[in-house]
Amino acid sequence: MISRMVAAAARAFLVAFLIAIPAMLLPDVNNDSAQIVALLALVAAVLTFSEYVSEFPSLIEFRDAPPFNRMRFGTLLASVLVLTLIARGSIHPTGLTDLLNEVGYNIGEAMDFPFSPVRLMVLVSPGDASGPARDLIRTMAGLAYLISLVTMLVFVAVVRLLDWPIRNGAFNFWVNLPLFDPTTGGDVLYRLKRDSHFNVALGFLLPFLIPAVLKMTSTWDAAPNLIDHQPLIWTMIAWSFLPTSLIMRGVALMRIADLIEEKRRRAYAQAEVQLA
Repeated sequence: MISRMVAAAARAFLVAFLIAIPAMLLPDVNNDSAQIVALLALVAAVLTFSEYVSEFPSLIEFRDAPPFNRMRFGTLLASVLVLTLIARGSIHPTGLTDLLNEVGYNIGEAMDFPFSPVRLMVLVSPGDASGPARDLIRTMAGLAYLISLVTMLVFVAVVRLLDWPIRNGAFNFWVNLPLFDPTTGGDVLYRLKRDSHFNVALGFLLPFLIPAVLKMTSTWDAAPNLIDHQPLIWTMIAWSFLPTSLIMRGVALMRIADLIEEKRRRAYAQAEVQLA
C-alpha cells in the first residue's frame, strides 16, 4: 500500500510539473495565467494520484501494460520542454535555445511542403503575424510532429519486436481497459478491431482536420492566439500529440484483438482434439 502511494504521488508530481513547465520557464507569463496553470496542475495531480493509488481502475487505460503510458508521457514531456525552450529563446536566447531553434527550423523547413500538416499549421498563423512569428510556428510544428512520429514508430516496434503486452506477464483486460465493457455490443473481437480502425483513421486525419478547425474558428475570433507563447505551445502539443495517442491506442487495441483471436484458435483446436 505504501509503495503504491509513493508511486502514485511521484506520477502526480510529474504530471503537475509537465503542465507547469511553460508557466515556469517563459518570462512573459502574467499572474492570472500563472494562477490558472497552478490550478490546472493541481487538479491533474489529484486526478492522477487518485487513479494510481486505487487498486481498481477507473479512467486511465493500459495502466498495467508498460511502456504504453510511459511513452505517451515521455512524448508530452519532451514536446512541452523543447517547445518551451524554443519560445523562451525568442526572448532570452542562450546557446541551448539557439541550437534547438536551428535544428527545429531545419526540420520545419524540410516538413513544410504543399498539403503537409506542418504547412497547414503555418497557414493557420494570424494574418498580422510577422516573419519571425511564422518561423516560430513552423519550427515548433516541425519539432512537435517529428517527436510524435518517432514515438509512434518506437511503439509499433515495441509491439512487434518485444511482444507487448505479454512479454512481462499476462494481460489483464479489465484493469487495462476499464472503459471497455466486454458484455455489451456484440463480439469483443469485432468491437476491438472496429475501435482500432476508427482510432487509427481518426489519428491519421486529425493533423489535417485540426488546422481546418482552427482556421474556421479564427473567423469567429474564437481561435487561440498563436502569437502568445503559451497558447501556441499547447496548440502545437494538442495538434501533434492527440493524433499520435489515438494511433497508438488503435495499434494497442489491434494487438489485444490478435491475442484474443490466437487464444480462441488454440481453444478451438484443443476442443477438436479432445472430441476426436
